This record gives sequence, structure tokens and C-alpha cells, in this order.
Amino acid sequence: MAHSDITAGIVGVGFIGVAHAEALRRIGVTVGGVVGSSPERTRAKAEQAGLPWVHHDLEAMLADPGIDVVHVASPNYVHADQVMAALEAGKHVVCEKPLGLSTEQTERLVAAAQDSGRVNAVCLNVRFYPLCHQMRAMVAAGEIGAPRLITGTYLQDWMLQATDWNWRIDPAAGGQLRAVADIGSHWLDLAEFVSGRRVTEVFADLHTFLPVRLRPTGSVETFAAAAADDEVVEESITSDDAASMLLRFDDGTRGALTVSQVSAGRKNSINIEVDGEHSSLSWFSEDPDRMWIGHRGKANEVLHRDAGMLAPPAADLAVYPGGHVEGYPDTFRGLFSAVYADIAKGAPSSAPAYPTFADGHDVVAVTEAVAASAQDQRWTPVKR
Repeated sequence: MAHSDITAGIVGVGFIGVAHAEALRRIGVTVGGVVGSSPERTRAKAEQAGLPWVHHDLEAMLADPGIDVVHVASPNYVHADQVMAALEAGKHVVCEKPLGLSTEQTERLVAAAQDSGRVNAVCLNVRFYPLCHQMRAMVAAGEIGAPRLITGTYLQDWMLQATDWNWRIDPAAGGQLRAVADIGSHWLDLAEFVSGRRVTEVFADLHTFLPVRLRPTGSVETFAAAAADDEVVEESITSDDAASMLLRFDDGTRGALTVSQVSAGRKNSINIEVDGEHSSLSWFSEDPDRMWIGHRGKANEVLHRDAGMLAPPAADLAVYPGGHVEGYPDTFRGLFSAVYADIAKGAPSSAPAYPTFADGHDVVAVTEAVAASAQDQRWTPVKR
């Protein structure tokens, strides 16, 4: 089956749902319908973004025999129910992270996906920058020696002010954690992916710098400011604006991560460094086509993204010639290309080249350990 013979439906018409639609178009997949919080809002958003037919609700989309794949890009609290409904309807499923709000939910979804035989994926798209795949290949080949330390940051500023608001702030909609679950989860998955190691213990400190925020009475899109004339009400906040954590990996490698959504000037800034016994690797998302390679006994190097100089898995993601920057939208193209290769075959491969529900479960297990560690103020094991 060719990609052009596959039709996807998208649940959610916010920032990330539109990003899914754009990436699907780039790989030749037809977007056959969208669902939002209400038919009226969905029609307005669909017209604005050039999206197709609006289904009245999720049930109508799942009953449509023309929809082969469902992309869940809705608020976090409905992910688990919507994913389960899509699997029960016989659809392949791509879910935004988090897969669920608890490991109890994600365990059920992993089992249901396995029983269904459907392709299942979680949109941990940061892995799909080509140089992140290159970093993984170099670590796996032993080019830097055994990893000793994995450090980094994921910083944003879109929640810097007390007037900044989004549904993620509400624990009922976004879950117990905010900065850690929203962006820290991407970094934690990336650290495990590039190193080939798993986080086994965490020591975390969560920070709520704005314990009171001003909530607008209207809705606010992700990364968008509330309207100047919106009425606001004071709300007490318990979710994390930022977090600091120490990490232990299964082979003894150590790690440290800082996550923040209140770092002025940082729009979507990811940095990761792997220090090995011989050399180091460092990558920065705001300069995504270059990776720094550090040495002691010779000059440091900078590797530019160019397919001719990359390991095969990374080269496959480098679609444009060197010097033509590939960025955030391209990560979705790379991820969905891998997912839809399996969908075209009708079932998951034995070793999927994309993050599956099992990976989504793993990330939730780590973030649960972060929450428990911050509460108990001690090292906390990850329960998988």
C-alpha cells in the first residue's frame, strides 16, 4: 500500500494538530477528517488552516471506514480514552505525548495495542532531528567510549508572566506535572534514545515560581497570548514552572537536567551533551544542523548535517542537502515516514524505527518517579 492510499483522521485542531496535518501532507498521506472540542470551533480552525472535512465528533470519525489511522493531538486528559476507542475501532494510532496521565493507563494501552496488531506510535518527535540519530549511532559504535555523564536543558519562556495561561496549567487537564511532563519528557526520552540506556533512579526538585496566575475567561491556544480585553480571575497554581533533577542510568551513567517554561528569551531551547570516556557529543536544537564533538588530545570538531557524512539511520532523515537547515517541522516528517512505512505493511515491524506505546509508557514511568522524588525529597526508582 502506498502512502497516498492511506487516510488519516486528526483529533485536535490546535497548534500540534495542525503540525500533524502539515507533516502528513508532506509524506503524501491524505488527511480525511478532523475533530475538535466542538463542531463550530473545529470548522473555524479547519478553514483557517486549510484542513478537510470536519467530523461531528470522535465517534463519527471512528465509524468512518475511510479513516485508517487516528492521530490523537487533543489535551492530555483525554488521550487514554481516545486512544483506546481508536484501537477498539480497528484503527492504527499515533498519539501525542503523554500517552496517558499514569502508568496504570499506559500499561493498559500497551497491552491493548499489542492485542490489536495495529501500528502504535507516540509523537516523541525530538528524536527525529538527523543529528540526534547520528549521536545515537556514534554512542552505539563506541566512538566516544563508554558514556559517563548525560546533561542538558529544555528551556522555554511562554509561561514567564502571571498573565500567561494554558490548559496545561490545570492538573485535571494536563496532569500532575507541567514543565516536566510537557517538555522534560522529550529530553528524558532523547537521553535514553541517544545513549541506549534507561533512567533507573531520579532525584528531583520541582519549582512553582508563580503560585498565583491570572486565568482569562476565554480559551488560550498553546504559545498564544490571551487577548488584551479578556477578563481574568486569580487561580492558585500547583504545577511546576521549572524543575531540576539528577539521574542514574542502568549502566551507572549519571545525568542532570534542568527544565523551565519561565526562562526569558528561550523560546524552545533543547541542549543535550553526552560525555564519554574518550570524547563528548553536544547538540543544540536552535542550531540543529551542527553537532559539537569534544576531544582532549586534539582539536574539537563540528559535524554538519550532510547525508554523505552521517550514519545510515541519520542520513535517511537528512532529506535536504547540507546547508539547507532542517528543523522542527521536519522531525514530524521523519517520524511519520517511519510510522507510515509500517502502516503501509498493515502491522508493526519486529523492531519499529519510531517510538511506540511502550516508549510512551516508559516516559510516563520516569515522570512519575520525578513527581514522587520531589514530594519525598529522596532518590526514587523508576517503576516500569
